[in-house]
Amino acid sequence: MLTKRAVATTAPATTPAPVLAPAPPRAGQPVPAGSPWPAGALRTADDITVGGVGLTELAVQYATPLYVLDEGEVRDRCRAYRRALPGTDVVYAAKAFLCGAMAEWVEQEGLGLDVCSGGELEHAVTCGFPPERIVVHGNAKSPEELAAAVRLGVGRIVVDSFAEIARLAALAAPERPQAVLVRVVPGVSAGHHAAVRTGVEEQKFGFSAATGDAEDAVARVLGQPRLRLAGLHCHLGSQIAETAPYLAAVDRLVPLLAAIRDRHGVELPELDLGGGHAVPYRFGEPGLDLPEFATRVTARLAEQCARHGLRVPRLAVEPGRAIVGPAGVAVYRVLAVKHTMSGRTFVAVDGGMSDNPRPALYDARYTAALIGRAAEGPLTDAVVVGRHCEAGDVLVPQAALPADVRPGDLIAVPVAGAYHLSMASGYNLLGRPPLVAVVDGAARLLLRRETLDDFRRRDVGR
Repeated sequence: MLTKRAVATTAPATTPAPVLAPAPPRAGQPVPAGSPWPAGALRTADDITVGGVGLTELAVQYATPLYVLDEGEVRDRCRAYRRALPGTDVVYAAKAFLCGAMAEWVEQEGLGLDVCSGGELEHAVTCGFPPERIVVHGNAKSPEELAAAVRLGVGRIVVDSFAEIARLAALAAPERPQAVLVRVVPGVSAGHHAAVRTGVEEQKFGFSAATGDAEDAVARVLGQPRLRLAGLHCHLGSQIAETAPYLAAVDRLVPLLAAIRDRHGVELPELDLGGGHAVPYRFGEPGLDLPEFATRVTARLAEQCARHGLRVPRLAVEPGRAIVGPAGVAVYRVLAVKHTMSGRTFVAVDGGMSDNPRPALYDARYTAALIGRAAEGPLTDAVVVGRHCEAGDVLVPQAALPADVRPGDLIAVPVAGAYHLSMASGYNLLGRPPLVAVVDGAARLLLRRETLDDFRRRDVGR
């Protein structure tokens, strides 16, 4: 399922239809290479079903904008990681998306949970997630967040600054040393956009291996009896479709593990390579080949450890988008259609950058499909835009939509499970959309729609 796909060939420039196929296959047809739709999604004459439920039916029941999450897809992706990486700690990155049901699914499938704030931590624990299976991240954790992590007994805290080491040493109890990982900047550039490349020098995360800061951080942790150094951590970036950057990280981190052994007489038992595993957002785009990644990374780790005379540390990975991204579909209703003098078609929908800021932040590209009725004309290129007062509020800059698209139509956008609702805002006071889970032909509401009453309750200054 999580495999690299061949890049689709493009249509001739004179062809009026868009390059990217807009919808999943019909029943009995093979799933196209690099499909961005949930594995079980099917196209009917006038709709798309996800988890056995029609998106049009859900749009009528819950209104739009609406987010639909395929529980079966989430669980299947969790299991794919467990199968590919036995003996590895698979930790779901909650920043991609977190709610009570998501925490429950991840826990039931045997994954750990990576959180980046006190809010994510407290929500996960109050929803019943075992704190000992939680990893706490963040480049600027507050004293209160660190205290909560220690109090709740989280499994690992990733230290990201020298100040955190001192704070944690003061917070931890002598009888229960806090396990920590030192976040290392390995000097590896990877990721689809400069804003998400976190493995390179001169940025806010981690301790540089090149400058010696990482070794200094290790020495400081080892000098604190209330802290237990469990291992090293790194994170390279997001939407990484190749295994090579992870191999490069192993090549740089294992020598550091050897240097720590030689300097301090300690062999660290854990190595966390972070996440950032890519998924296709449009037909034919590559995703990370999970079996290849698992085989090559574990082999390279064993080879490098043998070369340096080290025991192989326990590996950890932190997929987020690769677990939940392809399980989500956003559904919008068309409010207006505008044709310009140059021949461009703008399709304005009832959502936008407040529920999906990724296109504006990272130039993220999506596909889209008409649902709710059969198309009455050929496919054409359209620009799906949001309703916010920003020229940059563009959801899909090249969408394959019927030429007869009109107000009232429904538009579905796949790969909406990660970094949509988790990054959603209250811009223009539209309110964040609801989330509905589907599985085996049934639907249930996970998150209700945010309403004007919610905004009014926060407005306490009058």
